[in-house]
Amino acid sequence: MRIPMRHLATVAVFAAGLAQPALAEDTPDAAAQIVVTGRGLEDSAAAPAYDVQTIERERLLASASGRIEDVLSSVAGFQQFRRSDSRSSNPSAQGVTMRALGGNATSRSLVLLDGVPMADPFFGYIPLSAIAPERLAGVRVMRGGGSGAFGAGAVAGTIDMTSAGPDQLGLFNGSAMVDDRGETELSGTLAPKLGAGFAVVSGRWDRGQGFWTTPDNSQRSAASVRARYDSWSTNLRAVAPLAPDIELQARVAAFEDNRTLRFKGADTGMSGQDASLRLVGRGAWQFDALAYLQSRDFNNRVISATTFLPTLDQRKTPSTGAGAKIEVRPPVGGGHVLRLGADWRSAEGHTIEDTYRLGTLSGHRRAGGTNADIGLYAEDDWTVGPLVLTAGARADRWSVRSGVYEVTNLAGVPQPASAVYPDRSGWEGSFRGGAVFHAAKAIDLRGSIYTGLRQPTLNELYRQFTVFPVTTLANADLRNEKLFGFEGGIDLRPLPSLTLGLTAFDNEVRHAIANVTIDASTRQRRNVDAVHARGIEANAGYVAGAFAFAGSVSYTNAEVREPGQRLDGKRPSQTARWAASATASWQPAPRTRLALTLRHVGTQYEDDLETDALPPATTLDAFAQLPLAGPVSLVLRGENLTDETVITRNSGGTQDLGAPRTVWAGIRVEMR
Repeated sequence: MRIPMRHLATVAVFAAGLAQPALAEDTPDAAAQIVVTGRGLEDSAAAPAYDVQTIERERLLASASGRIEDVLSSVAGFQQFRRSDSRSSNPSAQGVTMRALGGNATSRSLVLLDGVPMADPFFGYIPLSAIAPERLAGVRVMRGGGSGAFGAGAVAGTIDMTSAGPDQLGLFNGSAMVDDRGETELSGTLAPKLGAGFAVVSGRWDRGQGFWTTPDNSQRSAASVRARYDSWSTNLRAVAPLAPDIELQARVAAFEDNRTLRFKGADTGMSGQDASLRLVGRGAWQFDALAYLQSRDFNNRVISATTFLPTLDQRKTPSTGAGAKIEVRPPVGGGHVLRLGADWRSAEGHTIEDTYRLGTLSGHRRAGGTNADIGLYAEDDWTVGPLVLTAGARADRWSVRSGVYEVTNLAGVPQPASAVYPDRSGWEGSFRGGAVFHAAKAIDLRGSIYTGLRQPTLNELYRQFTVFPVTTLANADLRNEKLFGFEGGIDLRPLPSLTLGLTAFDNEVRHAIANVTIDASTRQRRNVDAVHARGIEANAGYVAGAFAFAGSVSYTNAEVREPGQRLDGKRPSQTARWAASATASWQPAPRTRLALTLRHVGTQYEDDLETDALPPATTLDAFAQLPLAGPVSLVLRGENLTDETVITRNSGGTQDLGAPRTVWAGIRVEMR
């Protein structure tokens, strides 16, 4: 189902109208008493128990590629399924995970934008090209598992993004960039304050011929092409007070992204329209109520790597996501912050495909169903002097319904492979608890223990796919993944300008869904006994005047547990032991910034049997912004300045490459 654009327009007009001065019945005194933030409720004092890292707006704006996945990589341990960015990867591979708990392309981390889950309802991937870093005020990354609202799905942590308002954006903020291949990036935001509220209108357009993902050797053929891309996104967000301590937040968005991968005609694309309403109360009885609706689509045309003829045309994958939550924090007093809440999510979708034999249309496929989850949760944080304790529990009622796999010939006659799957449902409980001890003025000790779950996506349950020369089959019998983990850490502030953090963790995802090799040309999504990951994460931050440094490193020993099977003891596919990131910046004046970022990712394996290796890669990026005249600045960006060869896929003797050295130049206009 696609949300009609006229409905989005209606919501947009309504949202903008809410922010008009008439709503607040402004007087100078009344307006001064109303503070509109555009955010959700504040974190409680126990939030640091779960290893929270923050990415500030300055770092969001200084990305060499200008893409959100590049920014998130500054938190060591963050990864997508593949190393490709959102210009050259198949969108269905844009799953997000942390702590080496991967193994397939579905997101194991919960990604939120202003409280709304961003994962595609059918696939579980994140539409990264639709999330522009310049629109954000900040990002909070919690690498530990478990969560409150929408917590089902956070088995590898939570990434919580907050949109920027006029205080961060100014009245107008725009940029125009071009790189050394002639590719362009246009972005702009308009953020007027309207009475006691505000509105933000934003848009972005990226396009280019792309780079060669195929190595310049015998792997490139006459059918090989660059990774062309053309994407746009637009957002309208309005925030308005309904009372001095209650605000309404509304957002509508639309996006589209089209790419070509490896061969001429191998086109893939995604699109979507989203809408959400959020009511936040900050009075004695605090509350956060949210409802959202998402309409998404995906298409993918597969070209044979041997005949260069079409083998599959996944013409469309219409899907609908819907959800709501309510959280209440009653004024219980006594050093307690009590959270009581409920949430609901539903995902419905189908893939509609045409199959080909020797380039000729031979049949049709349709597969999909409906997943749903209703969660109830309660959590209490208790501050007792220098000690903060927290404990919470969730109960989730999950369901898998209307599963179908239909195969028909050209005459529309069902084939023997067709199947209708039985509905199933159940209850799952999860909990988390932790503590933060302020041992001294400059020393905090923290620890936590948690469980969680993730439903298999509609994609994992029903859709098969091929990445030459391997076909990966779906599995309608997949069970829920279950997380059990614990961690402990220390945060130090030996100097006012220096912060250090160290975390040791042990996480296990039981019944983890992996792409399991059956033979040389076939894999299937299956539940393995567990993926067990143990490791250490360290981070450091230093600020001295105009100079700043932020760095993180992670080491993770992850292995599949499957006693008696050949996967037992092997590392999950696409996960590295080592990952590190370091950024040094110098900002001597407003709108003047120089930054260098060094990143490293260790060896990974393409497959579950550790036969095809992806070598380690170290890249160097640079960013510079220099004022020119008035609100105009010169911006220079450099990606992979050492031109490191980054292998993103290695299968069956063929490889794909990541972005080569790329240099950008352009202007940025900032009007306060």
